[in-house]
Amino acid sequence: MKKILVTTDFSSNSKAALRFAIQLASQHSFALTFFHSYHLMRPTKWSDKVYESFQSSQSTVIKNKLTRFVDSVYKSTDVTPKNVAYVIKNSFVTDSNIMQYASDNDFNFICISRRGESKHDKIFGTNTSILIDQSEVPVIAVPPTYRRSEISKVLYASDLVDIEKEVKKVVDFAKPLKAQIELLHFKVPSDSAGDTKLVEKAVKKFSDLHIKLDFENLDFAETLLTNLQKAIKKSKPSVVIMFTEQSRSFFDKLFLSSNTAEYSYHTKIPLLVFPKD
Repeated sequence: MKKILVTTDFSSNSKAALRFAIQLASQHSFALTFFHSYHLMRPTKWSDKVYESFQSSQSTVIKNKLTRFVDSVYKSTDVTPKNVAYVIKNSFVTDSNIMQYASDNDFNFICISRRGESKHDKIFGTNTSILIDQSEVPVIAVPPTYRRSEISKVLYASDLVDIEKEVKKVVDFAKPLKAQIELLHFKVPSDSAGDTKLVEKAVKKFSDLHIKLDFENLDFAETLLTNLQKAIKKSKPSVVIMFTEQSRSFFDKLFLSSNTAEYSYHTKIPLLVFPKD
């Protein structure tokens, strides 16, 4: 059974990630672990024994709060919890705490609500964008406005690099959900006829799924983000899937912003991001 680590900070916005994970689990057998990262300050005068006692009592309070918070979302969706777990972990750095726990425990996905659109968030990164740029575990970024609905269509935005490997991952996600797959590529002058053949070859292996191919001419008068938003508006998918390059330098990330992380700030559709191999 595939496992999803569902993060929450107990905010109203974070309920969106819970709702999406619950929807996924209602369409296929996923084990959901609801995760809260917290940090307890330690006064310098406290002994180890005093701090350990304080930490033990507070962890019980926080764990109970997590359970009540998740249960309230389940009640609002009228779904009975199944294959669920509740985990809290103390750490000063939230994003690293999430990534470490997901990696150490072999999770298939991290599900997190997107938050913040300020200039400072975009420069220094929210937890969501940091996870997208750094996590080895695929990340599902859910907009705070998300409401539960059947996941019936997946839009895979592709640059046609490593197409065969990427299509397989998209299929592995979409097929158990019985979701239609649409492959979107923006054509540029450097594209060749060979690129189209590569796509057809990759898709042919999954002929039973009838993957739809959508090759759009890139409008150079608009940003890539705007081109993508227009295509999404026309396609009306339940989920958008993208693959991101994580090996760029800090200079590249600062001055040549990641299209995938940038898109995560604006999307009104849940975004599943796989790290490129």
